[in-house]
Amino acid sequence: MSSAFVPANPDFESVVRASFGMQGLMRAIGARLVTVTPGRVVIEVPFSETVSQQHGHFHGGVVGAIGDNSGGYAALSLLPAGSEVLTVEYKVNFIRPASGSLLSAEGLVVRAGRTLIATRMDVSVVGAKGVEVCGILQATMMRVDAPPV
Repeated sequence: MSSAFVPANPDFESVVRASFGMQGLMRAIGARLVTVTPGRVVIEVPFSETVSQQHGHFHGGVVGAIGDNSGGYAALSLLPAGSEVLTVEYKVNFIRPASGSLLSAEGLVVRAGRTLIATRMDVSVVGAKGVEVCGILQATMMRVDAPPV
């Protein structure tokens, strides 16, 4: 799907990494940006008590947050210099408990318009049964002008 996308900004990877580095929530949950290619981003979070819920699984809010971010940064990877993205909406389906040692979100651009970008994200957990998808997200992202520096 994203293999056909050509980024409008040749410095897309550094833009995505710089923006990710400014997100306090991602630092707070220990998230790391693993892969940045045109139209595709992968974000991982190792398990800790900080990102758990009362049953010992990753909290659904963490599943949603890294899913949303992976889709948003996949969208940003295709936009011209001076762009940022905001999430217009997203939907998440939790399909199994996120029980394991590592959470990984892969965001993919489905369709990139000038202003709106449709994305799909799979969130997987590495656990006792191997790698299993635990959340499926779909989102619409909106291109906005980056704030002045």
